[in-house]
Amino acid sequence: MARETALTRRSPVAKLGAATILSFALISTLDAVAPAIALAGTLAVVPLFGIPLSRLVVRCWPLLVSALGMVVATALFAAEPTGEHLFWAVTTGSVGNGFSLALRLLAVALPGVVAFATIDPTDLADALIQQVRLSPRYAIGTLAALRLLPLLADEWRLLVLARRARGVAARGPVSWARIAAGTAFALLVGAIRKGVRLAVAMDARGFASGRPRTNARVSTFTVADGLLVAGAVALAALALGVSLATGAFRPLL
Repeated sequence: MARETALTRRSPVAKLGAATILSFALISTLDAVAPAIALAGTLAVVPLFGIPLSRLVVRCWPLLVSALGMVVATALFAAEPTGEHLFWAVTTGSVGNGFSLALRLLAVALPGVVAFATIDPTDLADALIQQVRLSPRYAIGTLAALRLLPLLADEWRLLVLARRARGVAARGPVSWARIAAGTAFALLVGAIRKGVRLAVAMDARGFASGRPRTNARVSTFTVADGLLVAGAVALAALALGVSLATGAFRPLL
């Protein structure tokens, strides 16, 4: 969990709203200028959320691998290579397009990663019920799902260890893929069973009754939360404005 800061204490609705605004703004363009500015702005405020950059890299390693794969795939298999030829089918244009797509991927996904890294699931459920007026049935269901994610990771490790204890070990890429698929199916079956039990337990506690429920904790949307959302709007406007001013803006549609 991130250390407590002024931005960490902001409402989960404000954090998710800010991340959504920034991400949707960047989806509207295909150039590299707007994502680069937005990514730089996001990285600048990450320490203010109490997240060390080293921990952020650990959280984002699948995202970084995907971005690298996007650069390599676009550079090698571009439909219409442009620019100067470098080697094989790689050109300066295809490499530039690959980096542009990778920047968009990082800039769109990183705000959401930062937001969820600093959101407590219980606070999120309270905010959804009191600020967004979401039904408690769905809000508490979201809370239960978020609470189950670490349990699923532990269960995956237990399944792998159990199979290894029975002598089922990977002896090559094909064997590894077959074992991983079987483990994933077993994890899916276990997750469905847990979900059914949780749904029955929630209904038994009256979440499906439709009657008004009280809240044990008060969750409010403050002026500081509004400033966080306004900051995201300002960063999105700056990124798109610079992109338009430099002539790099390429609309998605």
